[in-house]
Amino acid sequence: MKNLILFLKGVAMGAANVIPGVSGGTVAFITGIYERLINALKNIDLEAVKLLFSGSFRDFALKIDLSFLVILFLGVFVSILSLAKVLEIAFEQYEILTLSFFFGLIIASVIAVSRQIQSVSITVVISFIVGAAIAIGIAFLPPAQPNDSFIYLTLCGVVAVCSMILPGLSGSYILLLMGNYVLVLKAISSLDVNVLIPVALGCFVGLILLSRLLAYLFRKFKDATIAVLSGFVAGSLLIIWPWKATIMEEFAGKEKAVGYIWEMPQIDLQFAYSIFLIVIGFLLVYWMERKSLKPE
Repeated sequence: MKNLILFLKGVAMGAANVIPGVSGGTVAFITGIYERLINALKNIDLEAVKLLFSGSFRDFALKIDLSFLVILFLGVFVSILSLAKVLEIAFEQYEILTLSFFFGLIIASVIAVSRQIQSVSITVVISFIVGAAIAIGIAFLPPAQPNDSFIYLTLCGVVAVCSMILPGLSGSYILLLMGNYVLVLKAISSLDVNVLIPVALGCFVGLILLSRLLAYLFRKFKDATIAVLSGFVAGSLLIIWPWKATIMEEFAGKEKAVGYIWEMPQIDLQFAYSIFLIVIGFLLVYWMERKSLKPE
């Protein structure tokens, strides 16, 4: 049963990638596996590589929590191939209703995760505000101009993978803001190694460094770290707000959101459905919490 639940959490992480403003990190955070995921990634180091190539596969598997990573990412992979497409269609055809459900889910998630804070202090409150301010600020940033220098492409890789790990921040959206979404998209389709190598290097470096940093912060400053991440998730509500007009631009034949115009809802039947779905999303997280789907 535990493996099935973990698999389903991976499915949810994969599906979240098609919803603007929701990242896989957000789902990992609100379903209670975030800290374990960070620690597993942190343990992928030179020692782990030596264990693998020396034939000590059991020790290697225990060190990086291999069974956990395999089951989780299997769920992510299956979701991207199946459920994510369903959610993408739902988002395209029923945008307001779909966002309403996620809006309720995230409101409850912020409350549920914030309960992990053991002691509220000025530092914790400030940490929450800083996290929320960063997430909100990102929503208002205009896209930068493309830059194909090796250093900047490496930095894009670092920032993109960091935003994928950090709850509330979309990796592709951050890449778009940095101006290199089109460049990287074309490089993937044409296998342009001059672009892909520095980006991949940045992703690897970012993954290793951020996982270690977050593991350290959880160990030394757990309450403040949870507060910052809760702020990230709370700030993402601005992008998830159902009643907004999305400013779209075409990039390499695909439309991508580059900004939003926030609006107030009209009081009609759709509004009633939206409120219903917000409540359903909220109650779903509440139910998960009551069922003790907490950090393992």
